[in-house]
Amino acid sequence: MSDMIKKDGYDYKFNPLACQTCQAKCCTGESGYIYVNASEIEAIAAFCTLSAEDFTKKYLFKNGYKYSIKERKVQESYECAFYDRASNGCLIYDVRPQQCKTFPFWDYFKTRVDELKLECPGVVDAI
Repeated sequence: MSDMIKKDGYDYKFNPLACQTCQAKCCTGESGYIYVNASEIEAIAAFCTLSAEDFTKKYLFKNGYKYSIKERKVQESYECAFYDRASNGCLIYDVRPQQCKTFPFWDYFKTRVDELKLECPGVVDAI
C-alpha cells in the first residue's frame, strides 16, 4: 500500500487513510499533554487571530516549564480544545503542534506498539 508511512527505528507503519474513520482517538480519550513551544504558540495564535498573550490565557496551561493545550472533559473522556466533533477534525490542522504532526511516531511507542494499536487503527506491523 503506497499510502503507508514508515519511519526508521519504528517496527510499525502508519496508514493515514485510517484517520478518516477513526473518531480522532489521538485527539480524544485519556487526559494528556499537548505541548507547544514559543513559535507554535505564535503561529496558532495568529491562525486564531489572537495575540499570543490572549491565546495563552484562553487555550494553554503551564505544566512545569512547558505550555500545553487545554482539554475539555466530555463524559468520561477528554479532548483537545481544538478537536471539532462536527467535522471529526482539527480546527488548527494547518498550524498544529509538532507533537501532533509526528504522531504516531513517538519514542514512547517504540516499545509499546500494542498500546498504540489500541489507540490508532492506522498502525500496522512493518513487514
